[in-house]
Amino acid sequence: MVRRKRKMRPDWGLPKGIVLLATPEGWRHSVLTIEGGMLCGRLDVPINTDPQDARAAAARMVTKLARDFHDTDVEVSWDPPEEPWSWTAQVTLAVATEPAPPDTEG
Repeated sequence: MVRRKRKMRPDWGLPKGIVLLATPEGWRHSVLTIEGGMLCGRLDVPINTDPQDARAAAARMVTKLARDFHDTDVEVSWDPPEEPWSWTAQVTLAVATEPAPPDTEG
């Protein structure tokens, strides 16, 4: 009997927000999920990375996480910063654009 691999649903939920912090030790992130969970860690960029590049790296990480583990495309929208070392973003489901119907005139 051949056993198929079961596709396991991850223990964490779909991302809904990001908190990004610049610390003396490096860039830290928290990913908030729809189900109320939180994933925290270090962003894999050098300490001296420009904030705009760090935000782009965090957005790529979250979109990849959503695509790889939830088969879902998301969009990340950064809020205006309230502090010079802290950024937040909203994560929403990407709007799927449907192709225009073929021209039926003839």
